[in-house]
Amino acid sequence: MIEVEKAAVILKLLGDKTRLTMVKMLDTNDYCVCEFVEIFKMSQPAISQHLRKLKDAGLVQETKRGQWVIYSLNRENEYYPLVHSLLEYIPNQDFRLKELEEQGLRISCD
Repeated sequence: MIEVEKAAVILKLLGDKTRLTMVKMLDTNDYCVCEFVEIFKMSQPAISQHLRKLKDAGLVQETKRGQWVIYSLNRENEYYPLVHSLLEYIPNQDFRLKELEEQGLRISCD
């Protein structure tokens, strides 16, 4: 059971369309900041700000691969069950990655 105040913080965080979409995307794939920049057509600092908020809440985690930072959904987070239940109501967003690949803009961050 999650306290109402903590649930409200998570729900407010996911109330942003960009962050909610990012979390849904991270439910099926890991992403580099540079890929989110291309997908959302936003600046790198703006994308990083969204990811920082998600990371600060513990919803996402990062892994460094050389100079690249790869983000993934933190399924070990205490709020993951709440987030996961919300994500079941959101349409799959894998088409965004497919569009990026079709445009030749999928970036290999390895």
